Amino acid sequence: MTDNIPLQPVRQKKRMDSRPRAGCCEWLRCCGAGEPRPRTVWLGHPEKRDQRYPRNVINNQKYNFFTFLPGGFVLAVTIIREAVEEIRCYLRDKEVNSQVYSRLTARGTVKVKSCSIQVGDLIIVEKNQRVPADMIFLRTSEKNGSCFLRTDQLDGETDWKLRLPVACTQRLPTAADLLQIRSYVYAEEPNIDIHNFVGTFTREDSDPPISESLSIENALWAGTVIASGTVVGVVLYTGRELRSVMNTSNPRSKIGLFDLEVNCLTKILFGALVVVSLVMVALQHFAGRWYLQIIRFLLLFSNIIPISLRVNLDMGKIVYSWVIRRDSKIPGTVVRSSTIPEQLGRISYLLTDKTGTLTQNEMVFKRLHLGTVAYGLDSMDEVQSHIFSIYTQQPQDPPAQKGPALTTKVRRTMSSRVHEAVKAIALCHNVTPVYESNGVTDQAEAEKQYEDSCRVYQASSPDEVALVQWTESVGLTLVGRDQSSMQLRTPGDQILNFTILQIFPFTYESKRMGIIVRDESTGEITFYMKGADVVMAGIVQYNDWLEEECGNMAREGLRVLVVAKKSLAEEQYQDFEARYVQAKLSVHDRSLKVATVIESLEMEMELLCLTGVEDQLQADVRPTLETLRNAGIKVWMLTGDKLETATCTAKNAHLVTRNQDIHIFRLVTNRGEAHLELNAFRRKHDCALVISGDSLEVCLKYYEYEFMELACQCPAVVCCRCAPTQKAQIVRLLQERTGKLTCAVGDGGNDVSMIQESDCGVGVEGKEGKQASLAADFSITQFKHLGRLLMVHGRNSYKRSAALSQFVIHRSLCISTMQAVFSSVFYFASVPLYQGFLIIGYSTIYTMFPVFSLVLDKDVKSEVAMLYPELYKDLLKGRPLSYKTFLIWVLISIYQGSTIMYGALLLFESEFVHIVAISFTSLILTELLMVALTIQTWHWLMTVAELLSLACYIASLVFLHEFIDVYFIATLSFLWKVSVITLVSCLPLYVLKYLRRRFSPPSYSKLTS
Repeated sequence: MTDNIPLQPVRQKKRMDSRPRAGCCEWLRCCGAGEPRPRTVWLGHPEKRDQRYPRNVINNQKYNFFTFLPGGFVLAVTIIREAVEEIRCYLRDKEVNSQVYSRLTARGTVKVKSCSIQVGDLIIVEKNQRVPADMIFLRTSEKNGSCFLRTDQLDGETDWKLRLPVACTQRLPTAADLLQIRSYVYAEEPNIDIHNFVGTFTREDSDPPISESLSIENALWAGTVIASGTVVGVVLYTGRELRSVMNTSNPRSKIGLFDLEVNCLTKILFGALVVVSLVMVALQHFAGRWYLQIIRFLLLFSNIIPISLRVNLDMGKIVYSWVIRRDSKIPGTVVRSSTIPEQLGRISYLLTDKTGTLTQNEMVFKRLHLGTVAYGLDSMDEVQSHIFSIYTQQPQDPPAQKGPALTTKVRRTMSSRVHEAVKAIALCHNVTPVYESNGVTDQAEAEKQYEDSCRVYQASSPDEVALVQWTESVGLTLVGRDQSSMQLRTPGDQILNFTILQIFPFTYESKRMGIIVRDESTGEITFYMKGADVVMAGIVQYNDWLEEECGNMAREGLRVLVVAKKSLAEEQYQDFEARYVQAKLSVHDRSLKVATVIESLEMEMELLCLTGVEDQLQADVRPTLETLRNAGIKVWMLTGDKLETATCTAKNAHLVTRNQDIHIFRLVTNRGEAHLELNAFRRKHDCALVISGDSLEVCLKYYEYEFMELACQCPAVVCCRCAPTQKAQIVRLLQERTGKLTCAVGDGGNDVSMIQESDCGVGVEGKEGKQASLAADFSITQFKHLGRLLMVHGRNSYKRSAALSQFVIHRSLCISTMQAVFSSVFYFASVPLYQGFLIIGYSTIYTMFPVFSLVLDKDVKSEVAMLYPELYKDLLKGRPLSYKTFLIWVLISIYQGSTIMYGALLLFESEFVHIVAISFTSLILTELLMVALTIQTWHWLMTVAELLSLACYIASLVFLHEFIDVYFIATLSFLWKVSVITLVSCLPLYVLKYLRRRFSPPSYSKLTS
């Protein structure tokens, strides 16, 4: 059998000197590990033993405690990393669940943690506090009997929502009386629809019993924020039955694409292990018990599969996470999932929320356009002076000269035009001024005196608040409002009273709002209207500037509103009111009849002005988006906001460049309409797509493949009115259809599904809580930090891990090649070349530090990576770790392993007993030189690692006398021969590297030279 092939030992020459053998430690000798010596054994006299002998123990174990450590270390690193992340997650959840609220009980108000709230509890929620569970609104402290709700964390809409309490509970004298009545709420089963609710409220102890229908107007969903007053609600749904939770997909365990690729390479290496073992047995002609030989060879060549690869990569990920957290250029960045930092270096699609992510959700009035003249931020003082002149001018004397009189008349005409425009903006809205105590003045006094410092504006839309704040800044201040009247204050502190006769609220269908008011001082009735240019163009009188100026302002990224008015005679209004009331009472086609009556007024209106409001972008959003675009990343904006708002923001943020067309996808409701609209879109080239959630749903239902194919070709896509689950669906479709990596960025609870579904989720810590950042893999404080996170840290993480993994594979293949050559020389015997500590030390103390120091390597400085985002584009092809690079490293390993082994056999023929010392020393030196060859930018720790490893090897030779003869390796012959072997194994690769950099340099080297 091949096991018993005798290996002819080469007789060692007798040592010429008689010096004792150095380097043999006493403790090794006494454990039986020293040189064998002759002995004299006394019968029955153990005390006469002159030396210590080994214990009479048979040991067939493969590992002892020390040799088992590396394998245990691999598992421990992975387990500890996962445990740390789980503990962090637990602490984050605990913080959210520990928020304190007030609960109404028979004993009074008690404090309760969010996690202890149960169905049926009466919970008090203060202003600016988050609603902790899905509740029915029972009472409010507001005088007008309603409250505003901020829902942007739930549905992405910036408009505040008006909510109404249950009428019979709002009428109760105090909140404590809620516990004295016998009542109950019937609610529908939990579902994911955040826009609808069906239920009833019944009070049984009244005569007769009161029953009120409940709708979405009475519901307060968890995750929303109370914007006005203090509210009391009864809890309906908790935990996993919350609307916000049901709209969130279950978090999946994310495995990086890089890890999957490494797993694939490991499978190939396993295949190679099996093939090599079979070849070895085949070359023995399957003699004897060949199946046992296969198992022996599998164990012998098991180094082909690098066990240390996993632990090196896991420790590398920990280093990358630490570097990201420590980066002073992106302060506050948190790595919540340290398993996927390499994903950041290969993103092809970025899906971003709008409100709070790209924008600050703070509206600023930027432009007033009157057709012949426009006022910007720098000329608002002129508007102020016009308003001041209107309200403070004295009766004029008869003009003495014609010239000055004419000038005054022109000025007065302009002043009256400006005044009419400002007055229209100050009256045509749904804003209510609210007065709060400021510590000096109490609420009642402030309301009575119209105290400026105590006044805040409440409205369903931040746009409207911006408009009213602007009219205040130019002199016309909204100081009071209720259901039927409005008060404005002039620059001369005069109060103008207006009666509200009718209000036509804004709807997504009409895209406009109107109000009819009567001026109490003159009795004049005026119909004011403002709306989007597309609908207002057909309502106002003919003019030649509206379309052009609207286009100009929209290109600047401003939200444009067209303001118009129409004076009504008393009888004209009375006729309208009679028809309007009749239409509202009709049972059939009520909304159509009401719209028809209103449209009878909406004709030939006088165009007053255009207003331009800007939603302030987050800092450096434009350059960041440009960087991402240059890096080959396509950006899609998914928002719950309105189509016009989303389009404006896309233009303003330069998501859509100036020279790109925008195709606004028509609202489609069936298969036929979707087919026609898709055909129309197919004819467009290089244009951005804007589509609503409803149309998107229809397209995905009937033409999923066609739609995704067209959308993926667009330079940018904007999806508006998107539900949270729709955002996640888009991410999933992109992954399935393109196979590319996606990154989702958001700041609200409505973005959690999208963040968790994406390959790499990034949460922005917004003003509205931390839901998104807590659910994300990475958390940043500003959108602009995303550029550095991807361009610098993502790129470095991916390139470093690629180099590290391939080098660890090379390290394992080198020693496996040497083993294969050794076995081949000795008639394919399954005899190990290196044993015991050598095989363990090779992949740990001798080479671990230099190889792991590759996680500090970088090809270019971070400033260069930010300046040239095109460098990132190269990574999208996956070249740093591919089958090609893997094959190159395999060939290098085979070449170097063969060179070292054959070199040792060739140069040390007469001293074959020292084959281990010769080949192992050459192997260690080759690995250290190969690390040096791979490094692109030297870090001082890399130098330390190289020198430390070399020192460790030299120092350990003292203890390795069992394998290596210290006297032999100190000879000049040994030194020059090992140098030759190492030179032959490494020099050709250094030459090839030089030639490649000389004649075909990589793109980054051109930037660093």
